[in-house]
Amino acid sequence: MQFKQIIGQKAVKQRLINTVKENRVSHAQLFLGPEGSGSLALAVAYAQYISCEDQQPDDSCGVCSSCRKYQKLAHPDLHFSYPFFAKDAKDTALNFIEQWREAFLTNPYLSLDNWRSYLDAENKQANINIAECHQIIKKLSFKPFESAYKILILWLPEYLDKEGNALLKIIEEPQPNTVFLLVAQNQDQILNTILSRTQLVKIPALGFDDIKQALIKNYHQQELAASEIAYLSNGKFTEAMTMLDHEDKGFHALFVHWLRLCYGNKGLEIFPFVDRAAKLGRENQKNFLRYGISFLRECCLIMAGADSLVHLPPAELETGQKMTGVMNLAMAQAISTELEKAHYHVERNANPKILFLDVSLQIIKILSFKTLPQGTHYIPN
Repeated sequence: MQFKQIIGQKAVKQRLINTVKENRVSHAQLFLGPEGSGSLALAVAYAQYISCEDQQPDDSCGVCSSCRKYQKLAHPDLHFSYPFFAKDAKDTALNFIEQWREAFLTNPYLSLDNWRSYLDAENKQANINIAECHQIIKKLSFKPFESAYKILILWLPEYLDKEGNALLKIIEEPQPNTVFLLVAQNQDQILNTILSRTQLVKIPALGFDDIKQALIKNYHQQELAASEIAYLSNGKFTEAMTMLDHEDKGFHALFVHWLRLCYGNKGLEIFPFVDRAAKLGRENQKNFLRYGISFLRECCLIMAGADSLVHLPPAELETGQKMTGVMNLAMAQAISTELEKAHYHVERNANPKILFLDVSLQIIKILSFKTLPQGTHYIPN
């Protein structure tokens, strides 16, 4: 993985390159960034740059023996640890290394849901167990084989339970030329004992333009489609990729149709909509609900007089402006909350017919009867 293959993050890339040039590579670093920001890809590119035999001013060479092995994730001095779904207490990350290589090389912006699809997860909880901690200690007790450094990339240390304390000594007092790169999304869920022993590298969410340009350049999307996906992805390239795989052009028309049915309290006509929504499939249902949440957020900006911040295309903008005549800020927020709950339940395989019918009834209460959930207050138009 080379830095040039990673979307955006120019400042972070330069900072990482400078640590190598100035011989300031910290032995334990925490790459902290939201899902889809490219933090895992950055860690792999950084490791490749550290080990490159012909480092360029702004990237690894990509052609030396070390780089060629890194590009296959098969370098003997590169090690990975990650959450997995153990079938046996003795299972370690090495049992799943082939699936890991395939998953990362297919999509460097890997999420836990993506990773789960490569494994026989069943209903198991992902974790990094004590057997894996012992395996990490064993692997890092040896000197590097080929490179100057031996590097471990530990993805999602949030899934280290108290067993992670077994790693404290080797993190604090590693073998010479050993580098730990922890890649995390939620700082609050990491063991404090580990957190205090690492140098923090903050990685921001990707910008709208970064995602848009990547979709146009690398995935041959038209500018309008790229803009819509970039906006809906909310800085997560993982989400943008999901939308590409499950693209449906009818989200706007279908969502507005749904709101009109609910506003008119057309109970019998709700059932054909529910049937249609149930047939979209799980990923498109999630994208549909995500679209609705984003569209209502834009409506809220219009209601608040912040039109300059609105990113809707012209036709959708016109619809959004009309929507302000039938709902107020509190109503829009209440509907968004219902859609967020529905998205959560779709992810957990709720029955789609029951779910969309229930959400429809909640929206009817909000739009037609102006009944807001407990804890919110009605604001007259």
